[in-house]
Order: sequence, then C-alpha cells, then structure tokens
Amino acid sequence: MPLSKQSLADGLQQIEVAQMLGRHKSWINRRLALIERLTDEARQALRLGLLSPTQARHMTQLPRGNQNAAMQRATEHALTSRELSETVRLLQASCTQEQTQFVLEKPREVIRQSQDTYVHQWDPRLSPAGNRAAKRLGFLLDAIAKMNHWLRLTGRSELQACDRPHLLESFTKLQHESSLLSETATDFIKEMQIP
Repeated sequence: MPLSKQSLADGLQQIEVAQMLGRHKSWINRRLALIERLTDEARQALRLGLLSPTQARHMTQLPRGNQNAAMQRATEHALTSRELSETVRLLQASCTQEQTQFVLEKPREVIRQSQDTYVHQWDPRLSPAGNRAAKRLGFLLDAIAKMNHWLRLTGRSELQACDRPHLLESFTKLQHESSLLSETATDFIKEMQIP
C-alpha cells in the first residue's frame, strides 16, 4: 500500500497505517512530513520510483521553487544520491541567479571544484627539484581551486561592505600575479613539450 495523505484522509490513523506497513508510527510521521515538503512533480517522481526516498529527503532541503529544476538536472545528469546531496548544498550556498544556474547546468563540475584537493606524495620517479615543484604545484592548485569556488559561489555574498576597500588591493594583485603566472606557465609548458 503506498503511503499518502489520502490514507489518513480515508479514516486510517497513523498507528493503523504503521501496522499495515509493518513500520513504527515515527516512520509514518517522517514519511508524511517528507511528502508534504515536496512539490507535486517530486511527489509523482517518488511515487513512480524515479526519485528515491533518500534523494527526496535531499530535495526537501530546497525551497519548492528550486526542487523541480534540481530534480530535472539530477535525472539529466544521472546524479547519485551523494552527488544530489552535494548539489543541494551548493544550491543552498548560491546567492545569485547566476550561481544557481551554474550549479544546475554543471553540477558535477561545481562539485569537483568545491572538493578539489591536490596532495603531493613523494614520487620516486622525480628528482628532488621535481618533487619540490610538484609539492608547490599541489599547494597552489588546491588554493586556486578553493579561491575559484569561493569567488564563484559564496564570496560576493559573504563579504560585508566594510571588507571591500581593504581587500581590493589584494584582489587586484591576485589578478595581476595570476595573469603573469598564466603567461609564464604557458611558456614553460611549451618548453616542456619540446622533445
């Protein structure tokens, strides 16, 4: 018997529904609360088995206005429950329409950016200088990935107006140094590719 609000409207008490399904009354309460927080489309997907109960629980953390778009993207990208959970977390952190759209359009890319860590282990194939370079690259790539994620998703909303004048010089320097680093790295890559 599928659990629904209609079951209770038909005169069955929660305890009776629990007994019929072989569940505890608290399980019935949780399922009913879950169903009430979902959009009609999400309820239908849950009923048809297109949305698992775990995925539905993740969806309820979003406002109803975002649930259908998130569910559609989860289906399009075949997101796992864990990936959907991360997508929901990133959508909750999004403060602008652009951020929300970015998360919805490229959920796996955004998840990867938010979790990127580059940890270097000593590589016996490399010289001591090569290992030092690899270690520096690891720290730098990790910092860049975290800063990129912060700027794209949460930076603008987290900063207060009083922060901006004090950080402007540092961000300007970051932009300049990043541009120089990009040019130098491009030249270095070309040198490394010469046989």
